[in-house]
Order: sequence, then structure tokens, then C-alpha cells
Amino acid sequence: MLTNTFDPDLFRKNSEAVLSRLESHLADSSIRGLELIDPETLIQAARALMTDERDKIAAFDEKRLDGITDLYVRTGIPVHSPGYMGRQFSGVVPLGGVVDFVSSVVNQPSSFYEAGQLPSVAERIMAEELNRFIGWEPDSYAMVTTSGGSLANLTALLAARNRMFPDFWSGGSPAADGGPRPAIAVGADVHYSVSRAAGILGIGEAQIVRLPINREQQICMEQVRPTLEAAERRGLKVFALVASAGTTSVGAFDPLDELGDLTAELGIWLHVDGAHGASLLVSDKLRHRLRGIEKVDSLAWDAHKMMFVPAPCTLLFYRNKEDSLGAFQQRASYVFDEEPDRYTELDSGARNFECTKRPMIMPLWTLWSVYGRALFAEKIEYLCELTEEIHGILLDEPEFETVHRPEANILCFRYRPAELSDEDVHRLQVAIRNRIKLRGNFFISKVNIDGVAALRVVMMNHQITTEHFRMLLSEIRRVGIDLLAAAR
Repeated sequence: MLTNTFDPDLFRKNSEAVLSRLESHLADSSIRGLELIDPETLIQAARALMTDERDKIAAFDEKRLDGITDLYVRTGIPVHSPGYMGRQFSGVVPLGGVVDFVSSVVNQPSSFYEAGQLPSVAERIMAEELNRFIGWEPDSYAMVTTSGGSLANLTALLAARNRMFPDFWSGGSPAADGGPRPAIAVGADVHYSVSRAAGILGIGEAQIVRLPINREQQICMEQVRPTLEAAERRGLKVFALVASAGTTSVGAFDPLDELGDLTAELGIWLHVDGAHGASLLVSDKLRHRLRGIEKVDSLAWDAHKMMFVPAPCTLLFYRNKEDSLGAFQQRASYVFDEEPDRYTELDSGARNFECTKRPMIMPLWTLWSVYGRALFAEKIEYLCELTEEIHGILLDEPEFETVHRPEANILCFRYRPAELSDEDVHRLQVAIRNRIKLRGNFFISKVNIDGVAALRVVMMNHQITTEHFRMLLSEIRRVGIDLLAAAR
């Protein structure tokens, strides 16, 4: 029976059955949101699909596999539906999913060349391809893949900390000996992973310097130098400044050009969390949003967001390749070779936290190889143009207010009819979002801006049109009217 579970013929039959279900899933263009199921009900449904056999390997049950596949697909967020407008992960280019399937079967961990030869080469190739849009000198930079933007941010900040405080890794914080307290400067709207990274690095909340943001939700350049000087007077030594290229809340792009000049002058590492917005670099029309990117020290870039590949697939770039070796200090004879050669030159294990790492670059490299840059550029441009158009629609709707002008494909707004009091604005947006989610026609998100909730849409599906958005507005209006009537 053990041999039967690995039978190639059974593998083919299983694959064909799952493929048929996924084909139907991709062909479904109906407008639908999230079908929320009570967790206990879902647990019972999942348990019902499990074999009762405990003493020997159970015989394969095709109906069981069909049920598992159907439940998995049915309970997921319908990222390919025009009703999905809520999050920053997208439906993948189908070919990317096929290659990810290949990766799962051949199972080649890619931190070391001998374990994942083609993935290691593909990382090198994609680094060269994408650096053409960043603009660093050939052979001067480095790129490593990580499992998500949060891990990329942490890794870059480790490298920055160790460059300014080289004894921190072995001796701990210099503040313990009366030295300056290491600190990180961040935009006030930075992703929460940076605060988590600070905690992991041994830097408390009190040593996170929050830079004021302007009305466009970008770091306010006029306030950066005074804020850094005030931090220095408090005994803080800022070793890194984290800027955003596409904030999670509203998709704002910080002024990288000006920040690059200032951090270079002050000797501060400039890291850019470009998890969402770095992909705009591949578009000739939109690349200007990241003007000055060539001045930064490191860049986190999530391909599983705006490059439409399976998650996770994050690219961490360093302007100086020597810095890429500064995040970790390690000795392990079972993986790190004592005598480097042309093969170990492509190992990434010394530069990333993970030892066993998925070959996450393969879907991106394959899509780039088969379709080229235009696939990504055209979709990104469409999504950003669509978001600009729906912003215009909102400006003509007197019952709605826009919170910002979109810089990419994220837009925040509020349903705010004339009779709504200021005190009730926040509560109504939260209630609308929750009701919309439960209705199951659309999936949107919400975010607090200046302490007040706003409805948030993220355009990730090229099948969405302005007509779909108008349908969403109609549903929001109906829900809002019902909620206000019930509150009277």
C-alpha cells in the first residue's frame, strides 16, 4: 500500500481530477465575495472528509479527494471574481500556479545551489532583469528571495543594525554599556511588520522614531530632519530609516529621492518597504512613483502582490552586495562549505534566514520567460488606471467622500450622507464593511485614517470594470440606508 500512494498513474488521475475542478473555478466570472462559514461547521465538514482508518494506510478514495478540493476552493476568497476588491493578494497568472505545482512535486529547497540548481540560477537572472528598473551598477548589488515582505524587512534591518553596530550580534545592545540606544525611523503609516521586526531586534517601541506624514499620507520631508535631531537629543542613534513604496493603508509612495539624499548625508541606512508598490517599476508609465529608488540601501518587493504569482515570493534587494552578508553570522559545517567554488557562489543560505526555502522564484521567472515584462506592465497599468477612474466616479457622488487621490490601485473612501453626524461616521463604515462581507456579493476591506474608519478597495483583478464598482456603490448605499434606518 505504501508503494501505491507514490504510483505515477494515480498521481496523473489525481492531478486530472483537481485540474478539472480548478478549470471550472477559473472559468467562473460571477460576482461574489467571501462565503463565511461558522468555524465549528467547517471543522465538522473537514473532519467528515477524513478517513477513519488508524491502523493501516487507507485505500485511496476519489470522492474524498473531490470533497477536499471542493471545500478548499469553495471556502477561499474568490480572488478571480469581479466582486473581490478587498486585499493586496491577487489571483495568480494560471501558468504561475502550474509551475508552483511542479515545484511542489520535484521539491527542491533553494537556499543552496546543489539542492535547487535552476531556482538558484533563476534568482540570479531575475535579479539582473529587475535591476534594470532599479538602476544599480551591474555586479554591485545582490538579491535574495524570502518568504514574505515581513521577513524581508526584518532581514534588511538586521543587516542595517549590524553595519552600524557590528558587535550587537555577539555582545548585545550597546545601550547596556551606556552607549547610544539603537533606533529605527519609520513613516507613521509604516507596515506593522516593521514594529515587529524592531521587537525581534531588541529595539523597543520607545526606540522607534515615527516620522510625521502629510495629507497625502507620505512621509513629510519638512519634518524628517527635525524629528531625527530630536531623537538624537534623546540619546537615540537611528541606524535605519524605513520608507514605503505603496503603503498598506492607502498605497502612498514616500519621497524616496529626497530621503535618499538626506540619509546618505546622515549615514543612515534607507530601507524601502516596496512590498506592494515596487512592481510599478516594470511600467514605463508608472515608474516615476519610485523616483530615487537607485539611492536606497535595500528594497523589499513582493512579487505575490502586483506580479500576480503564488505566495510567498518576496525579493530583497541590496544596493551593495557586501551588505547582503551582514544580516546573519553563522557557522554550520553541514551546509556552509569550507572551500567555496563556482557552485556555492550561487548559494543564498548565508543571506537569508531560511535554510529550507521554497523555490518561490520559479513562477515569476517562468512567466517572465514565457510572456515577458509586458504581461505585468499591462495588468498593473490597467489596475492603476481603473482606480483613478473610480476615484472620479466617487467625486460625482455627493453621498460619498474620498480620503485621498490614489497613487496606485488602492482607494479609500466613506459613505457619508448629509444626515450623518461626525460622531457616527466611523461606526457606520465599520458596520457597512461587515454587512457587505456577510452578504457575500463583494469583498472589501476597511482602514482607519486619522482615527476614522474608511472603506478600502484594492483593484487586483483585471476583469473588474467601472460598472462593477458602480454596482458596489449601489450595494453600499443600500446597506448604509438600512443601517441608518435601523438606528433611528
